[in-house]
Amino acid sequence: MKQFYLITNEGKDPEGSCTGRIMEYIQAHGGSALCVAGESLADGRLRESGVECVLVLGGDGTLLRAARNMIDEDIPLIGINLGTLGYLAEVESANLEAALDQLLRDDYIREERMMLAGRVSGRIGEEESFALNDIVISRCGSLQMLAFHIYVNGRLLNSYSADGIIVATPTGSTGYNMSAGGPIVEPSARLLLLTPICPHTLNTRSIILAPEDEIRIEIPTGRDGGLQTVEANFDGSHQIPMQTGDYIVIGKAAKTTGILKLNTESFLSVLHKKMSE
Repeated sequence: MKQFYLITNEGKDPEGSCTGRIMEYIQAHGGSALCVAGESLADGRLRESGVECVLVLGGDGTLLRAARNMIDEDIPLIGINLGTLGYLAEVESANLEAALDQLLRDDYIREERMMLAGRVSGRIGEEESFALNDIVISRCGSLQMLAFHIYVNGRLLNSYSADGIIVATPTGSTGYNMSAGGPIVEPSARLLLLTPICPHTLNTRSIILAPEDEIRIEIPTGRDGGLQTVEANFDGSHQIPMQTGDYIVIGKAAKTTGILKLNTESFLSVLHKKMSE
C-alpha cells in the first residue's frame, strides 16, 4: 500500500513531531500521506480518493472514535500508541519506521473486528450509533442503584439491580468489561458479552451470548416508582440520554472494522505483556 490517511490526537502529539515523522518517512519511500487536524475526518469519501490505510495516532480512545466515524468507509485502521496501556494499538512510537516499512511492502494481516449497533427508542424518538468496544448503560446524576429489565431475542433474561450494564465485543473484552470482572476473549471471536457493573446481588455473573442474539435493555421505574435517568455510552465518547420508559436494542452491526496486524505474536503473549506493565 502507498496511500495513507493520518488521524492524530493533538493532545497526544501537541507539537506534531510524531505525525511529521510519519509523513516524511512515507513520502521519502514513495508513498503519500494526508493528515487531518485533530480527530475529524475529511468528508466521508476516503475510499474514492484511493486511501488504503488509516494510521490512528493517539491511544485506544482515538482509535475507537475513528472506527465509529469510519464504519461506512471499509478502510483498515492501524493504531500507533502515543498513550499509556494501548490494548488496541499495534505500533509503539519507538518502532515506527519498521512498522511503516511493513505496510509499504504489504506485509500485514487484516483482521475483521465485530462491531455493535445500538438503537435507543423512547421519548426522543430513535437514535442509532455504533461501537467497536462496548455500549454501556450507566447512571447520570445521583449514585442510587439502577434497575434494568433485559430481554434476549424477545424473552426476559433477568431484571438487574446494578450500577450499570456493559454489552461488549471480544475486542472490548479487555476494556470496561474486564474492569467490571467480565471474561477476556480473543478479539477475533464472534460473540456478545453482557456484564453487570457492581450488581447488587452475590450470584450475578457475565453472560456470553451468540453474535446473532438481540439484546433489549428496558429502563423501568426506580425505587418507589421514581424516574430513572441513565445514558447509553458508545465506546466512551458518544452518549444518548435515556430515562424510564426508554429502551435500547443492541446487536452485532452489519459492518465490521478492519484492523491491521503486523506481528505474529499471539493474543495471549500480548495480553501477558500488557498486564505486566
